[in-house]
Amino acid sequence: AELRLRRIAEALADDPADRRTLAELANHVALSESSLARLVVKETGLTFGRWRRQLHLIVALRELASGASVQQVSGDLGYESVTAFITMFKKALGKPPAKYLG
Repeated sequence: AELRLRRIAEALADDPADRRTLAELANHVALSESSLARLVVKETGLTFGRWRRQLHLIVALRELASGASVQQVSGDLGYESVTAFITMFKKALGKPPAKYLG
């Protein structure tokens, strides 16, 4: 993958609660916001928002499968509330976390 995108992916994987915007991340790797947006789509086939959500789902599934609570995972991912995390999870995977792993 493109080096600048890899740097962003690694930063977000190291700290999934990082809530920097596309513009802030673009600035971090010396790109314009529109250039980074195009790069993410070109490299992943997803918009930045969808790409970040996919990362959050991967982290969430890994943590939940290893026994972390929904509250803990929600906090680790930087969600303002457990409800917001559950809503995102259910919208993406069709079931809330407890039912998905049950």
